[in-house]
Amino acid sequence: MEAGQTEGEKRIGVLFEEMDGVWLQMQDPHHKKAPKQEMKVFTMYEGWEAASPKRSRLVNKMMLAGMEKSDRFHQKREALIEKIYDADEIGQRILNGDGGSWIKEPYDPETIFQLDRFHIYREIKQKIRDVEAQNQIKELLEEKKVDEMLEYILIYADSIENDDEKDKGSEKARELYRYLWNNREGLLPYQERGIELPKAREGVIYKNMGVQENQNCTAITLRMKHRRMRWSERGANNMAKALYRKENRELIDTIERYTDGLVFAMQMEEIVKTLSAAKGPKKDGKGNAYVEAITHHMPLLDAMRTASRKAFARAFC
Repeated sequence: MEAGQTEGEKRIGVLFEEMDGVWLQMQDPHHKKAPKQEMKVFTMYEGWEAASPKRSRLVNKMMLAGMEKSDRFHQKREALIEKIYDADEIGQRILNGDGGSWIKEPYDPETIFQLDRFHIYREIKQKIRDVEAQNQIKELLEEKKVDEMLEYILIYADSIENDDEKDKGSEKARELYRYLWNNREGLLPYQERGIELPKAREGVIYKNMGVQENQNCTAITLRMKHRRMRWSERGANNMAKALYRKENRELIDTIERYTDGLVFAMQMEEIVKTLSAAKGPKKDGKGNAYVEAITHHMPLLDAMRTASRKAFARAFC
């Protein structure tokens, strides 16, 4: 990208982009617990398939994840975009995120930013303890009365302020106000701002954004969080690369690049041996095509059954 040798030629009307972070437990070089770090996760897509409105299947979804600093991550993100698309010919780019400072650093200054609805409602629920006040704030937001909503939050914060140092209600309400005020330009979804977008091509529709939390879970969280796992920065980056390349259906290219195709050549040799005419099946019906290849103990089967190990077991055992 920096050398001006981008490959992307595809032209599209709208590119949807979403970003979020996943906090991981870390360890130092001596395997001692270290402070948590945020893994940055990015998803882009062209819209939703018109033929599957209930399933909300994304069109040409691509992901990226890593532990890099924000400027380096954005360089990689932009390179991924320019590898596929002619960036100068994208009609409109729309970015959905939680308002983090690193998220609001797009390359394209004309990118439309909107604050993720899930994070807005979560902040309201966490910072406002009165349910009636929560509902009133949400109602004003849904009615697009942003200024009135912000004013209501300040009035509510003043009304519950008292001298009790243990009562943090007013302080938290003011935190909500600052969060929404700092992201006020993105409080309304792109559809409600009167923005005229290029027409979607046939088979594609535009809908409400907010898929990143689900993408975080399926691509990163289920494999890299909980179960007492800790990561080095390098290990987290390597695992993230395998996970998002798998999600992008490009994992085979990565494995071949690092192994020169040796892994697949060895497996093919074993398969050919097993399925050769000289070693036909000794019984009719369903069987395991790899039974001849596996003639020794496999430590993998005795290890903790992670998702990736289960996949290997299903494939080769």
